Amino acid sequence: MAEARTFIVDDDDDGIRLDRWFKRHMADVSFNLVSRWARTGQLRVNGKKATPGDRVEAGQEIRVPPAEAAPARAGRPQPRRELLTDDEIRFVRDMVIHEDPHAFVLNKPPGLATQGGTKTNKHLDRLLDGLADDRGRPKLVHRLDKDTSGALLVARTARSAGHFAKAFSGRTARKIYWALVAGVPSGESGEIDAPLAKQPGTGGEKMQIDPEHGSPAKTRWRVLDRAGNRAAWVELQPLTGRTHQLRAHMASIGHPIVGDAKYGGPDAFLTGGVSRKLHLHARRLKIDAPEGGKIDVTAELPAHIAETLHTLGFDLELGERPAPPPPKTPQRISKPRRDSRRGERRSRGAPKAKRR
Repeated sequence: MAEARTFIVDDDDDGIRLDRWFKRHMADVSFNLVSRWARTGQLRVNGKKATPGDRVEAGQEIRVPPAEAAPARAGRPQPRRELLTDDEIRFVRDMVIHEDPHAFVLNKPPGLATQGGTKTNKHLDRLLDGLADDRGRPKLVHRLDKDTSGALLVARTARSAGHFAKAFSGRTARKIYWALVAGVPSGESGEIDAPLAKQPGTGGEKMQIDPEHGSPAKTRWRVLDRAGNRAAWVELQPLTGRTHQLRAHMASIGHPIVGDAKYGGPDAFLTGGVSRKLHLHARRLKIDAPEGGKIDVTAELPAHIAETLHTLGFDLELGERPAPPPPKTPQRISKPRRDSRRGERRSRGAPKAKRR
């Protein structure tokens, strides 16, 4: 009779649910089978009966039934990952601008999708095989739009992925973007407060300002330099992380990002030989490291943005100026909602009418 199998939980799996552990390390074992093992007392952690929802700790021993008790799922061939070519491996390694035991930071080029999808076979997630080592395969923890270039962090272990994911979702990571916009915004700096929602009929591929039903979205901006009234070089800091947030917000105040036909239409393009590519670049990423300290990385500009800034006579040293204090009055595009509730707020303190 075959013996039960035992596994030791490693540091990367510390704190995860037991069913998630199976998904990572025994993908051929279905959730239903894990649940059956739990119901019959065959699934144990440190000798005690366990359930799929229990969380495991590093160093614990997981006991599961013999291999023949876990038949592979019938009729579901396992997908085969296509091997990278030598050129692809060099390509992804050349993107690395920072490396430590917990993360890589890449300078993603414009035109490369972060993840795959319908009709998208070439993407960064696939190329991460070229950075795999004894720690495993790096893991995505945030995204950049296909046509946006710049700093993108990938975690080297599952444990660091959890740490960085919390930093991005908790808004403790600081992301600074450089963009060229059509026209010149009024003032030196400002903050856009405009809720965003998916635009109906676009399959979720486009966002719109929606004060009534949109999710909160805030963007801080400041002008770094101007080219007359023709265009402005701006620094953008997303205070929330909505899809296409920077693009939708800048278009909403009448200054679309140059090259952004989706949100700016014809107004998003400049004459005079300026590239028609999107001029949006994740310039700097600052985030807490898992074991203390900070990761602070700056990504060099892609060729088309660098050429445009040079053509328009911008001084790149202006981009290194410290940011001024946040504005006291954000640019809000949620007036309809506030106006509709103005009477409600005014009436809250009014005395109630007496019944007769």
